[in-house]
Amino acid sequence: QVQLVESGGGLVQPGGSLRLSCAASGSIFRISSAGWYRQAPGKQRELVAAITSGGTTNYPDSVKGRFTISRDNAKNTVYLQMNSLKPEDTAVYLCLVVSGEVDYWGQGTQVTVSS
Repeated sequence: QVQLVESGGGLVQPGGSLRLSCAASGSIFRISSAGWYRQAPGKQRELVAAITSGGTTNYPDSVKGRFTISRDNAKNTVYLQMNSLKPEDTAVYLCLVVSGEVDYWGQGTQVTVSS
């Protein structure tokens, strides 16, 4: 069984930064691709960052230049560095890890951007 533990969410003022972590443990051999999604109340879940097994990253325009996804293969951990946060970034952030062609989701961590 694979478990994903997310951490790093919280309350931050506009313009601030947060770093989210998603650590995979259990019966996981290797993370191939991974991504971070977010879901705000009343809105659809949206992809905010993705990284392939080769390290290629992809971001939507709404976060490009502010968010950075990275991975530590030795630790089976994926990170999301979020800078210049805006109130509209407020949402529950969830990580997705793909391993052995199986999708695993984290439980989500709340990010609130407010003054």
